[in-house]
Amino acid sequence: MTTRRVLTVSAGVLALLFSTPVAASAYPVVGAPELTQNPLYTVPALPSISCKAVKGTTKASTTAYLKKVVGCLNTAWGKRVKDFVPAEVTIKDTYEHSPCYTGIKVSGSLAAGCNRSVEVQLRSDWIKAKSELPVLVGVARAYAGFVQTQTGISDAWWALRYDGEEAEMNEQTHRFYQQADCLAGVSVRSLGRTARDWGRLLSAGTPKEYGRFIPKWYGKPANRLAWFKTGYGSGKPGACNTWKAPSPKVA
Repeated sequence: MTTRRVLTVSAGVLALLFSTPVAASAYPVVGAPELTQNPLYTVPALPSISCKAVKGTTKASTTAYLKKVVGCLNTAWGKRVKDFVPAEVTIKDTYEHSPCYTGIKVSGSLAAGCNRSVEVQLRSDWIKAKSELPVLVGVARAYAGFVQTQTGISDAWWALRYDGEEAEMNEQTHRFYQQADCLAGVSVRSLGRTARDWGRLLSAGTPKEYGRFIPKWYGKPANRLAWFKTGYGSGKPGACNTWKAPSPKVA
């Protein structure tokens, strides 16, 4: 057995994907109840939060917006997660090693869940954006990483052991990041936001610099979207147990 080694960063189709019978998982997660039976999955749906965050097109207004959104998410998740500690938010023009020391520098804006905080690299793309939705989805997905840390999921994922197969490691990485997509959907629903094209917004939150890593980290766009919609549609963290899903659903 080998301990997993993977670089982390701070991110009709639905009916077909989740209704078609599939084979059992090729790489089931065993011996990790923090992943498969986490108490997070038993909590009620997140409450609806009146989050009157208004995003302007200046650095000051966007900074205020980001802080407000994280505050709203703290309120929503704080009502559901036991021993919850609110996320802090750090906003900078540039991170020397990129947000959360990923080692992959990006040219645009990026939000990343980093231990007990959300780190945001704020650049002109988010500042000038007239719609809040691309920014909101980016922050919600970063916040999902924070939730995974708060609930012990991140540590348990890091501790997973695998049999040396790259395909197995990739699949478990997909489970982690697609769970973040699902939890982001739960968050966005709690804040009462709607959109016509969540898939485009999810893709927009992934920096172009991550391009060659995306298949290994995130998996198929259709699966990412399906998990986001599952979280959004139910509003329940329990809908986001990717660790028990059959392999095709997290490919």
